Parts: sequence; C-alpha cells; structure tokens
Amino acid sequence: MAVFEGTFTQTEPLRFAIVIGRFNDLVIGKLLEGCQDCLKRHGIDPNPHGSQVDYAYVPGSFEVPIVARQLALSHRYDAVICLGAVIRGQTPHFDYVAGEVAKGIAAAGFQTGVPVIFGILTVDSMQQALERAGIKSNKGWDYAMNAIEMASLMRQLHSDITVEPYNNNSQSLPAASLKSAVANERSPITESGE
Repeated sequence: MAVFEGTFTQTEPLRFAIVIGRFNDLVIGKLLEGCQDCLKRHGIDPNPHGSQVDYAYVPGSFEVPIVARQLALSHRYDAVICLGAVIRGQTPHFDYVAGEVAKGIAAAGFQTGVPVIFGILTVDSMQQALERAGIKSNKGWDYAMNAIEMASLMRQLHSDITVEPYNNNSQSLPAASLKSAVANERSPITESGE
C-alpha cells in the first residue's frame, strides 16, 4: 500500500493560473494579495511576467468557471485558483450565482483532471467579506495553500501510478484487435439470426 500526500516544498516546477472576478474589487484585491503572498513564501514567483503564475481577469464570479476550465484544459498548469466574491443582497440573485459558480468550478476540475480551487467568498455582507479578505484572516492565503498541496499531490499521483495494460490470459491484444473484439462481443445477432 502507498500513502500519497501533497507537500509545500519543491515548488520550483509548479505552474499556476489565477482567475480573478473583478466584481467587488475591494475584497478581491485583498484576496489576491493574500494568495500572492502565500505563493511567494513557498518559493513560487507570483510575478505576472515570470514563468510560474498567469493571471486571467473576468467581469465577475459567474464568468470565473468558463475561463478556469479553458486554462485547465490547456494542461499548462498544475492548479488553477479561482478568486471572487458573491455578497448576498435583497434578491435571490445571490443563490443563483453562488450555486452556479460552485458547480462550474467543480465541473472544471472533474472534466480536466487539473485541481481547480474554489476561492469564491459567498457571504451575507461586505463586512463578512472584508473579514475573510484580511481583517481577521485572508482566505486568499488558504486558497493558495490548497493549490500548492493539490498540485504537489497530483504530480505524485501522475508519476507514481501506472496503468497496467489489459491482459486476457496473459495475452495482450493490439488496439485494432481489441476494437474488433469489442465490436463482435456487442453484436446481438448470432449466425442463426436469433
């Protein structure tokens, strides 16, 4: 048996993308600062002109998942960090946006196999948002930590786990033979026409 666990060392080869929803920019700017500070303190150069972190800005949180998915599909990044803030108002708009953003970010990770970190604050008030963006703590730091850990873990999984080829009685079938064998197996009509 093996144990796989992400680490926070040997970060030099890691590459990240950060998708930032600009709406509620007072909060988002502070989250981004916390995220960048964490990356820097763990040996990752957050400079947008450097080679480890790329930045993509979108209008708001609702647009974050589609850009995160596109970045993850490129397979240029070990993790994608999504930053945004959805603050409850007096209409049900909050519920729709928060729910769809959460689903979209989760789907981006599942569909691409790249960790896509949910860094979207979903809060009841601006005060709560500011508390989570630096007054009490900075969740941007936590989101970066999650990204580093998941990127490290996925690198371990990719390098340590190998998929064994399919063996049928110790004989491997070439791809073309396997394809025709599967097609023949699915055929519902036998020689007698039944």
